[in-house]
Amino acid sequence: MDELKFRRQAYADPHHQSPEFIQAIKEDPKKAAFIDELNSLDQQIENALHIDVPSDLSDKLLLNQQLRQHQGQRKKTAFSIALAASVAFIAGISFTLFRLGPVDLSAHALAHVHHEEQTLSINDNIPYQAVNEKLAQLTQLSHAKFTQQPGKVFYNTFCDFQGVKSLHLVMQGEQGKVTLFIVPSEDRMQLQSAFADNKLKGLGFKMDGAYMLLVGDNTQDINYVKNEIKQSFI
Repeated sequence: MDELKFRRQAYADPHHQSPEFIQAIKEDPKKAAFIDELNSLDQQIENALHIDVPSDLSDKLLLNQQLRQHQGQRKKTAFSIALAASVAFIAGISFTLFRLGPVDLSAHALAHVHHEEQTLSINDNIPYQAVNEKLAQLTQLSHAKFTQQPGKVFYNTFCDFQGVKSLHLVMQGEQGKVTLFIVPSEDRMQLQSAFADNKLKGLGFKMDGAYMLLVGDNTQDINYVKNEIKQSFI
């Protein structure tokens, strides 16, 4: 679920139970924190409204005054939320337009690995059939698959490459781990065959309608995984 759609749904109903909405919260700590903030505000309003009505008249009048003040404050809060939603909506439109521009795959791949370093500590043993199930859910790559196990796969999930639903794998190299992104090809994408920053190295190539982006600590591991892919991906 993209950021704009998520925030609009959150403002409308932070308790929404659609699988897509719940999955977005689980996968992104920032989204989870945002939902917690909205729930906290709702709880504060609900607690303020749960006031026992006193039996004597003077207390009833005082309560009435307090409730009116609270209603006024609630209107101000609602206005603030509406204003924030409008700002978020405008920002979302700008972000959407940005996502329609050229995509530098190499820079995006490096940033993605740095942002999700925790995935390198996951040591699941994922069969290639599970990877193929996710590949089949990518519209442009529904025909693609691995014909055999491409070495050991530790991690397997969807990711977003500037608006393009892609696949994020962590695989075993000759010595260390290598991150593989399988990105359905689009005309706006720009690919470099080799790239790096001060910590990571990367390799990019196109194969059967998909961009393969390998990122790791050393070239030896990257080339090892590249050979595994070429022997098993069609």
